[in-house]
Amino acid sequence: MRKNMTPQERHLWFDFLRNYQVKIYRQRIIGNYIADFYCPSARLIIELDGSQHYEKDNKEYDELRTQFFNSLNIKVIRFSNYECTYNFESVCLSIDKEIKGRCELV
Repeated sequence: MRKNMTPQERHLWFDFLRNYQVKIYRQRIIGNYIADFYCPSARLIIELDGSQHYEKDNKEYDELRTQFFNSLNIKVIRFSNYECTYNFESVCLSIDKEIKGRCELV
């Protein structure tokens, strides 16, 4: 686990997810992996990807992680750091829509 969040993770956490209407955890361990953000009631993982995630080896690793999470009936949605920086409202709307579509409590 990382001690420090990236600027984009910090922005998403403090300006949207931390006070969301259902509980969302940051840097949650699930199996042998660490999810950036996890909403258990919606069974949803939210990942923010920096440029390293688009390199071949890292893309393959991310695909394996996603397959593992999907096998637990957990959906993974991904946003690039660029999207979080320059399209923050759209990222938040997408997350909100996904949670509300998957969570009976919201």
